[in-house]
Amino acid sequence: MGSDKTFLDNYIDDLEEEIVDIRRDFHKYAESGWTEFRTASKIANYLSKLGYEVKLGEEIFKKEDMMGLPSEEELKLNIKRALSQGGAEKYISMMREGYTGVVAVLDTGIPGKVTAFRFDIDANDGLESSSSEHRPFREGFSSVNKDSMHACGHDGHAAIGLGLAKVLKEFQKELRGKIILIFQPAEEGTRGAKSMANSNILDNVDYFLSGHIGLMSNKFGEIACGTEGFLSTTKMDIIFRGRGSHAGVSPQKGKNALLGAATAALNLHTLCQHEEGVGRINVGVLNSGKGRNIIPDYAIMKIETRGETNNINEYITQRAKEVIKASALMHDLEWEIKIVGGAESSNSDEELSEVFKEEVKNIKGIESIVDRVKLTGSEDVTYMMNKVQEKGGKAVYVIFGTKIAADHHNNSFDFDEGVLKIAIKAYAHTAIKLNGKEDGDN
Repeated sequence: MGSDKTFLDNYIDDLEEEIVDIRRDFHKYAESGWTEFRTASKIANYLSKLGYEVKLGEEIFKKEDMMGLPSEEELKLNIKRALSQGGAEKYISMMREGYTGVVAVLDTGIPGKVTAFRFDIDANDGLESSSSEHRPFREGFSSVNKDSMHACGHDGHAAIGLGLAKVLKEFQKELRGKIILIFQPAEEGTRGAKSMANSNILDNVDYFLSGHIGLMSNKFGEIACGTEGFLSTTKMDIIFRGRGSHAGVSPQKGKNALLGAATAALNLHTLCQHEEGVGRINVGVLNSGKGRNIIPDYAIMKIETRGETNNINEYITQRAKEVIKASALMHDLEWEIKIVGGAESSNSDEELSEVFKEEVKNIKGIESIVDRVKLTGSEDVTYMMNKVQEKGGKAVYVIFGTKIAADHHNNSFDFDEGVLKIAIKAYAHTAIKLNGKEDGDN
């Protein structure tokens, strides 16, 4: 193929219908974080049939870093559902404790660089729109799982990953070194990447690429070649335990967990100020109480902190823990803090961004190229980016612009599926540039 990419692009064009079908299948059977049993088993089966070395289970996770796992009962129920919806038991049996990620390796057998691509695969919690104006519902591929829907485009990311896998296998003769494809669960809530980053799958990676459709670019055909401004974040569930009692007859015997949680909620929002940069905190959930005449013995609060740097986020997190402790002690309560998610701050490497930029310049359908965009949100891919960078590799996070029907995380979210083949082309061109054969290679 050499420098002529026309054949490559034509091959990807011919794949479009298959990739769209894959995206719609994942969309219809949406699965939330750590329960992607059907999705992951379908991915593993597809990659195995292509001839990839497929890695599953505890081999690709560090168990103690798996955050925000569902209960054992929830996992069993979701496994049962996945099997009833066509999931492959052969692979699901290796995922039973929530190991719903897949890693595929293409080893060319020729010495060269190691390039990794990461794709998140989980859906959001929520009920998808059943309006006739919502295309997935109108065309029959909206989620049949009422507790989950793809409202962020990860169904598209998974389809892009499988499309790229097929392309790279077809053009393997053009490559040297290794290609690693990482299909990551539980990005929503920033729960899944840390455990994969802390396994050994990224130890020898020279180049790491990941990205997102939409987000800061709703212009179809636009590509941002690097992302910066990822906010470090910590997600926490807090449980306050008190003592129930009759609010009229014996209030002095009670210990009001709701008041302790409310005290914490009001005081937590004073913690964002920091001279080094942006900080954020949010109390998103507070549930407590059974009746107006019962002193609540239990309260659960869900909060998140964010910081422009890891240091700022750590400062806010530690201060939050102190406020929670003081609020519990003030009302004579027991308390428990669970870390259920997190991400780090990170930035894309300029050198790899420039390589990507150069490779996408002449791809049909790409109408504008932006050097860098600022996310001002959080993404747990940063654990993987930082791991690669700490070991001397380069990492980049790109944005593929696309028209969307509603905002990300809205129950009417949908996107222009034409972005799928554009993303595959961009990744494939870059992979061949980074891992292409050199003169003298057989």
